[in-house]
Amino acid sequence: MKLSVIIVNYKSPELLRLCLTSIENCGLDKSLHEIIVVDSETSRETQDVVLENFPGTKLIPVKENLGYARGVNLGLNSAQGDYLLVMNPDIILNREAIDLLLNYAQNHPRTGIVAPQLLGFNGQKQDSYFRFYRPMTIIARRTILGRLPKFKKIVQHFLMAETDPEKIQHPDWVMGSILLLPRKTLAKVGGMDEKFFLYFEDVDWARRFWENGYTVTYLPTAKVYHYHQQRSKAGFDILDFIIRKETRWHVRSAIKYFRKYGFAKYSPFSSKNEE
Repeated sequence: MKLSVIIVNYKSPELLRLCLTSIENCGLDKSLHEIIVVDSETSRETQDVVLENFPGTKLIPVKENLGYARGVNLGLNSAQGDYLLVMNPDIILNREAIDLLLNYAQNHPRTGIVAPQLLGFNGQKQDSYFRFYRPMTIIARRTILGRLPKFKKIVQHFLMAETDPEKIQHPDWVMGSILLLPRKTLAKVGGMDEKFFLYFEDVDWARRFWENGYTVTYLPTAKVYHYHQQRSKAGFDILDFIIRKETRWHVRSAIKYFRKYGFAKYSPFSSKNEE
């Protein structure tokens, strides 16, 4: 089988319906691909969406909230495809997006992860490729200090603001909302680190791909629409930590990430470009 599409869903039945419809509209050969939905903290409504409207889709219902990394790994373990497209249910695919991602991966043997350009439903480009976090990045993005010139520069560096989002980039990491990877890479890299319940699992995964000699690629010719809610940020700076559990998850994951990799100031991978 050529392609396995793995969607990790959490209480988003209507978004999932739109996502699955967009996959159908890509015109994939049904004999060469499969779709797997991992439904975390499953609901009858979500099950009805999948089973009644998208026959042939494999549904893996899970009673508890697994977190994103565990959900992805559960899907990976069930997948049969040579290429794996991991995505959230809040993604709407353009018709040619999957073909473009697949063609790039097939023609670049060092590819570990390739990700498309993310667009809001208003057509505005979303930030989706980045340099690795440093502790000061968290402070600059989560506190009032981020409004000061010095800290604004830290954020702009993290966002790779000096690069052209219409050109192929090889960033340190790409947002995990939608990623395509060759199955063969998992033998060396493994799945997502399940110590990260939510957030930083995509940062960690990209870092491990780089460490194992693979590249991480942002491919702007492949475009998808993304309903991006930024649940970990309510706009109240440090008070977000008190108000939102997602903020607390983000900060805890950041601490786990820095404990795992240390506090290196510069990325050891940013100069490793494929092209």
